[in-house]
Amino acid sequence: MQANGSNRLTKKDVLFTWLRWHLFTHIGTSTERLQALGFCGTMAPALKKLYPNKADLAKALKRHLILFNTQLNWGGIIGGAVLAMEEEKATGEAEVPDEVITGFKTGLMGPVAGIGDTVDWLTINPILISMFLYAAQGGSIWAALAPIILMACISTPIGYVLFQMGYKTGRSSIATLLHGAMVKKIITGTSILGLFMMGALSANFVTAACPVTFTAGGTTYVVQDLINSLAPGVLPLLVVMGVYFYLEKVGNKYLRALLILLVVGIVLGALGIL
Repeated sequence: MQANGSNRLTKKDVLFTWLRWHLFTHIGTSTERLQALGFCGTMAPALKKLYPNKADLAKALKRHLILFNTQLNWGGIIGGAVLAMEEEKATGEAEVPDEVITGFKTGLMGPVAGIGDTVDWLTINPILISMFLYAAQGGSIWAALAPIILMACISTPIGYVLFQMGYKTGRSSIATLLHGAMVKKIITGTSILGLFMMGALSANFVTAACPVTFTAGGTTYVVQDLINSLAPGVLPLLVVMGVYFYLEKVGNKYLRALLILLVVGIVLGALGIL
């Protein structure tokens, strides 16, 4: 391959590569290669400019058709860094072997996806849903759509900034992302906020009551009234904590947990205990 400095990418090339990444990464997803086809399609226009020689272009396309799968928004930092590596390789600025590019992608797709899923889908998305849940239950169509719209408004700028960060700083950007103190603070802060929101949702949407009564000294007492006078909401809390500790012990067996709750609820309900 001959170095060709005239084939450098412009800001417009980088912008449209990110746009293709954001819109089309999940197109063509398969069980064999997952996002590989979408990733290759994302890079194809830029690769055509970087490698005018068809043989070099074919090699570049082939190395991006191996298995790849990561989180869309935060995974953009990988796409940006790979784009920078391909540009260095094509222009001769640095000696970048094919194995380095493919190993870089496959080695970091998991850790980056872990960060993205934690921040986007396990923290921000539940918070947005909880903010509009009551209004949506009241029949508001806009309240049902608002979390989707806001999530797009939040995640799109994140994806753009990370893609640009990956392109500008190359491979070192991943180290910045994985070891940067700011990212750790963001994950910790959003996780704490998410726990507060989930606690509020559990208190409002998980219901459990004990209708058992007993008579003492000629007076009939309802167990639930006594519980409410001592610790209101303790039964829903026990249900939530019971499910939590069960999942901590057996893993992500959500369907099994739902079935156990269903069976226990039916049995205790039939006995008049709950």
